[in-house]
Amino acid sequence: METRIRIDQVEPDGYKAVLGLEKFIESTSLTRTHKELIKIRASQINGCAFCIDMHTKEARKAGETEQRIYALNAWRDTRFFTKEERAILALTEEITLISNHVKDETYAQAAKVLDEKYLAQVILSIITINVWNRIGISTNLIPA
Repeated sequence: METRIRIDQVEPDGYKAVLGLEKFIESTSLTRTHKELIKIRASQINGCAFCIDMHTKEARKAGETEQRIYALNAWRDTRFFTKEERAILALTEEITLISNHVKDETYAQAAKVLDEKYLAQVILSIITINVWNRIGISTNLIPA
């Protein structure tokens, strides 16, 4: 498998716009843990090998445990995640699988445990990693 197209080279302004989203997410009050959980879980759902590889490495560097990373795709069946993380992961799954819509219960649970600004940042973070996943998958980006 080879990378199909280098969007950053062919359409640098469009790529910079996506980088702008990423820079915004990095400037928010979202914790490093929350950012990485979102990125890993959305990337697992989308099947983006490049992003899974990148974000699991970044999560480990930031102190995330192997146990939580390995259990992330089965988070509902563990006690490894806080109520805030569980709400964020549920929202990540439903936004990533958007054709099923975001259930009112899922949104209400997130709104209950996260303040409005943090919730907005979580949603934007989920949307941003989904953009990156779609770039990675459609262009055949492969991990080094």
